[in-house]
Amino acid sequence: MTTTEKIEQIRKQLKDKLCILGHYYQRDEVLKHADFVGDSLELAKKAAAAMEAEKIVFCGVHFMAESADILSGAYQTVYMPDTNAGCPMADMAPKREVLLAWETISSLAKNFVPIVYVNSTAALKAFCGEHGGATCTSSNSAKIFSFFLKQNKKIFFLPDEHLGANTAHDLGLPDDEAAVFNPSLPNGGLGAEQIEKAQIVPWKGYCHVHAFSVDDIKRARADHPEAKIIVHPETPKEVLRLADAHGSTSRIVKYVEEAKNGSTIVIGTEINLVKRLAAAYAGRVAIYPLRPSMCRNMALTNEEKLLDVLENFPKENEIHVEPKLKTNAALALKCMLKIS
Repeated sequence: MTTTEKIEQIRKQLKDKLCILGHYYQRDEVLKHADFVGDSLELAKKAAAAMEAEKIVFCGVHFMAESADILSGAYQTVYMPDTNAGCPMADMAPKREVLLAWETISSLAKNFVPIVYVNSTAALKAFCGEHGGATCTSSNSAKIFSFFLKQNKKIFFLPDEHLGANTAHDLGLPDDEAAVFNPSLPNGGLGAEQIEKAQIVPWKGYCHVHAFSVDDIKRARADHPEAKIIVHPETPKEVLRLADAHGSTSRIVKYVEEAKNGSTIVIGTEINLVKRLAAAYAGRVAIYPLRPSMCRNMALTNEEKLLDVLENFPKENEIHVEPKLKTNAALALKCMLKIS
């Protein structure tokens, strides 16, 4: 019996007691076994709604599995096929440094609230929940930001500089009202007037998968002058503003679905998704990567590791967020789900 057949046999045996979640950036060999495929927001909702599942297997990276555990019930256990699948961007905002930054910002201006991208540790989500904030995804960041800005709150956004700056721009804020906090510099490299003027203070972190450049855009325009270019909002603002469109992973998928026959689209996001879309729409839409860019942490998960979890459900593959962090992080996640 092949690995594929063994996995499907176990799925049939466990039925609704098992729920396999797969992020868009996973390989096809893994996603074909997933009960649900989506971006961070979609999978967070599916994890919260999987009431009958006693075992939730998250094929993604560590912060996603933590979120599933935070939203899960006491009778449920979350597993990862490879617990080494982390997120470098999440690691760019250690809680100790964030606490120091929060003290600095709070001492220089009032009415700040922390908003944390779901691409973050449970500890950071808990900090956010403790201070009355919410998490967000690239799908709903504008909605979450608007909710708090309408309450005359200023936003300290963690840990992605680019999503913070791009969301501010989407909301019509001028660039000087999105002041980047660099933790390696005194006071984040910001003066009191800058912090007071800013509506959004993004943390200086980034996703290496979406670190596209202006040269990438120029090259794509030269190679495919007829193409529309769409990029993920984790892309640097100077690059994103040269593209024709931008949006979350789900928005990119929808953009391709809605494209006219004969269109050419260049996509700036993780290469596994770009390849999957290119294959799915071959003959109708020509799809090219802005530049091949892979998330190597996502790539750690494969069929063999998934099978090992399903056959043994090893303790070392369980994901557990400690109770205190879980309670406070749940406040931030549930706030997001309520607003969105």
